Amino acid sequence: MLVLARRINESIMIGDDIEVVVIDIKGDQVKLGIKAPKKITVHRKEIYNEIQQENIAAMSPDFKPDLLRELSDYFDKDKNGKKDKK
Repeated sequence: MLVLARRINESIMIGDDIEVVVIDIKGDQVKLGIKAPKKITVHRKEIYNEIQQENIAAMSPDFKPDLLRELSDYFDKDKNGKKDKK
């Protein structure tokens, strides 16, 4: 792990496209700003871990593809509850 010391308004570069800027420091909390291309997703680690767990759960044998079909049918219905004609 690389450890760097930065002050407010100082930044680090990750590759050529990602800049991480120290925005504020209050007590034990540091606010970071991240400038990255739109094609790169940025998540807090706990959110990233939840996404990974959901992806693993979706691939498990307990996953029921019928739920996807039911969800699709739900969104295909018009406001009156009738199936949309496509």
